[in-house]
Amino acid sequence: MRRRLRTTGAVAATVLAVVLVWVALTTPDRLDQVGPVAFARLPVEALVYVALVPLVPARMRVAVALVAGAALGLLTVLRLLDLAFLAALNRPFDAADDWHYAGSLVGLVRDSFGPTAGTVMLVVAGVVLLALLVLVPLALLRITRRVAVHRGAWLRAVPALAVGWSVLAVLGVQVGGAPVASSGTAHYAYLQATEIPAAIRDRRDFERATLADPLREVPPSRLLRGLRGKDVLVVFVESYGRVAVQDSSFSSGITRVLDTGTRRLQAAGFSARTAFLTSPTFGAISWLAHSTLQSGLWVDSQQRYDALVTTRRSTLSQAFKRAGWRTVGDVPANTEDWPQSAFYGYDHLYDSRNVGYAGPRFGYPTMPDQFTLDAFHRLELAKADRAPVMAEIDLITSHAPWSRTPRMVDQGRVGDGSVFDAMPETLPSERDIWPSPTRVKAAYATSIKYSLNALVSFVQHYGTDKTVLVVLGDHQPASIVSGRGAGHDVPVSVIARDQAVLGRIDGWGWEPGLRPSPDAPVWRMDRFRDRFLAAYDQ
Repeated sequence: MRRRLRTTGAVAATVLAVVLVWVALTTPDRLDQVGPVAFARLPVEALVYVALVPLVPARMRVAVALVAGAALGLLTVLRLLDLAFLAALNRPFDAADDWHYAGSLVGLVRDSFGPTAGTVMLVVAGVVLLALLVLVPLALLRITRRVAVHRGAWLRAVPALAVGWSVLAVLGVQVGGAPVASSGTAHYAYLQATEIPAAIRDRRDFERATLADPLREVPPSRLLRGLRGKDVLVVFVESYGRVAVQDSSFSSGITRVLDTGTRRLQAAGFSARTAFLTSPTFGAISWLAHSTLQSGLWVDSQQRYDALVTTRRSTLSQAFKRAGWRTVGDVPANTEDWPQSAFYGYDHLYDSRNVGYAGPRFGYPTMPDQFTLDAFHRLELAKADRAPVMAEIDLITSHAPWSRTPRMVDQGRVGDGSVFDAMPETLPSERDIWPSPTRVKAAYATSIKYSLNALVSFVQHYGTDKTVLVVLGDHQPASIVSGRGAGHDVPVSVIARDQAVLGRIDGWGWEPGLRPSPDAPVWRMDRFRDRFLAAYDQ
C-alpha cells in the first residue's frame, strides 16, 4: 500500500513538474492572450531539451537541469513582468532599466491600497516570483531524471515529435490566433539577451545629445522677452491623455467640462489655444514627461532620465531663472527630499510637507488639486513686491487608482485643507472601483473632470493680466482605461488674458479653447522647449 502511494505520489509530482515547465514555456506576455488555448502549443524548446538530455553524461545532468531551469524560471518571471507592464504601461518590461522603479511601485501600491493591503499584495507577488525561480529548476530536474530513466523511449519518440512539429509549423496551424508549433521562448530569450548591449549604446548616444545645447549660449537679455513681467505656470495634469477627450465611452463628459471651462475662462477675460503633444511615457513614470518637456530631449527611460539629471542640459525653468524669474517646483506627491530637483534649478521646491496642508489624504494623492493650486497662490502669487514667478505644478488627484476623488468646495473655504476632513470616507474606494473595468473608467473620468474644474476655478479666482499657463497631461492612463494599442498623445493648452501672449503662437496653428479636435496639431513633447522659447525670445 505504501509503495503504491509512493508510486502515485511520484507520478503526480512528475505530472505537476511537466505542467509547470509547459506553462513556463508557453506563458503569453499579453493579458488578453491568457487562457487555456494559450497553452495548447508544442514548444520546440521542450523537444530540443528532451533530445539532448539522453546525450548528456550522467554526472552533468543535475547541473544542466538546474542551469536550464533557472534560465527558464527567470524568463518566466520576465514574461509575467512583461504582462504586467503591457497591461499598465502599454510596453514590455525593460530588464536593463525598469528595476529602478521597484521603490516607486512599492510606494504606489502601499499609498493606493493602504499599508496593510498593499503590503500583502506586494508580499504575495514577491512570493510567486521567487517560487518560480525555485520551482521551475526543481521541476526540470525531475523531468530530466525521468527522461534519463526512459532514455531509449525518448530517443525513439523525439524524431516523430520533431516531424510533427515541423509539419504544424509549415502548415501554420493555429489555436486561438497563436501557432501550435511554438518557438516563442527561444526568440524571447534572444530578445532579452540583446537588450543590455542596446541599452549601453542608447545611453552613450543620449549623453552625446545632451551636450548639443545652443540654449546655454543665449544671453539672459535675449531670453523670454515676450513674457517679461508674466507669471508662467506649467501645470501637469496627471494621466490626462487623448483618451480623455476623444473616442472613449467617457470622453463626452470630459469634453463638456472643457467646453464649460472655456466659457468660464472667457467670462474672466482669458483665452486658450490647444493641441496635442506626444509623451515619451504611457500609464505612469510621469517624471519622464516632465524632464522631456523641460529639457527638449526624448527621455523615454529611467536610464535616460538618470543620465540627463547629471548633465548641464538647460531646462525651461533654468532659462526663466537666467532671465530674472523666481523659479518654483510644486510636487505634492513627494513625501521626502528629491535630489534630482537640483537639475531643474528651482529657487524653491514645495512638496507635501511644506505647504501647510492640514487635511486628509485621498488614497495615493497627498492632497486635493484644489488645495495645491490655492496654496501655491497663497505662498507665491499673493506676495507683494515680488519678482515674476515661473513654476512647474503637478496635479495628482487624477493619479491611478482614481479612487476617492474629492468634491470641489467653495474657493474661499479651502484654507488649510481641513475643510476636506471626513470627505475621503464618503467617496468610492479602490475596492469599490477596481472589480469592474467600467467603474475604473468612470472613476478616471471623474478625477480628470475634478482636476480640470480645480484648474479653471483657480484661474477664475486668482488669474490676472500677468497670468500665463501651459496646461498639459503627462501621459495616457493605464491600458485598462486607454485600451490596447492607444497612442501617447496628451492635450496641451496655453492660457492667457493678454492677447499679445497668444498672438505670438498664432503660427503654431493650435485650436481655440480647451478642447482639441481630432485634427489638432500633434508635436513630440521634446519639441516644445525650443518652439516655446523661439516664440517668446523675440
